[in-house]
Amino acid sequence: MTTIRVLIADDQMMVRQGFTVLLNAEPGIEVVGQAVDGLDAVAKVAELAPDVVLMDIRMPELDGIEATRRITDPAGATVKVLVLTTFDLDEYVYEALRAGASGFLLKDASAAELAQAVRVVAAGDALLAPSITKRLIAEFSRTTSVPRAPLKDRVGELTERETEVLSLIAQGLSNAEIAERLVVAEQTVKTHVSRILVKLGLRDRTQAAVFAYETGLVRPSGY
Repeated sequence: MTTIRVLIADDQMMVRQGFTVLLNAEPGIEVVGQAVDGLDAVAKVAELAPDVVLMDIRMPELDGIEATRRITDPAGATVKVLVLTTFDLDEYVYEALRAGASGFLLKDASAAELAQAVRVVAAGDALLAPSITKRLIAEFSRTTSVPRAPLKDRVGELTERETEVLSLIAQGLSNAEIAERLVVAEQTVKTHVSRILVKLGLRDRTQAAVFAYETGLVRPSGY
């Protein structure tokens, strides 16, 4: 089993140390470093090449949103960012998802939830806690005006089935659930998801969900 290398970025020492102890106790996970602020996180990613960064949002020097953007923006960047937050409807979390984060986790998560989140993100199944993430995306997509034309035009690059799969991703369905809904094999869904990400130039399922809401392909409930 390949060990998942984790970097913890948080300006609170107790949070860093607590998460380090919890994760190092998990098989297949190793905390390779800690960062005290956003600038430190960017530097440590370049130095240590972690697989996953646990990123606090509110930090001095450079906040977690801009740090996430700098870490995930370079072409070929493979590191995944998992945002740490105190509230599940924090507006900054949505901005972090737009900046390139793969998902988010509440700071009061249990050790098991923390480890599972790291494993899920490292595996590329980035849409964590679908019901919460969907609600978060829906809530803050309401504040956007009309769908941005350049993004909306890109939906036209997808086939009808790919558009359907993208819509279901945005609704928080897993590959298995999508396969059941469309009455196809799960591997077929995985192929569709891969093609969607390539065609739209997106990193993962979370980015695909954000894209679907921002283009108006999926509308928040009641809208």
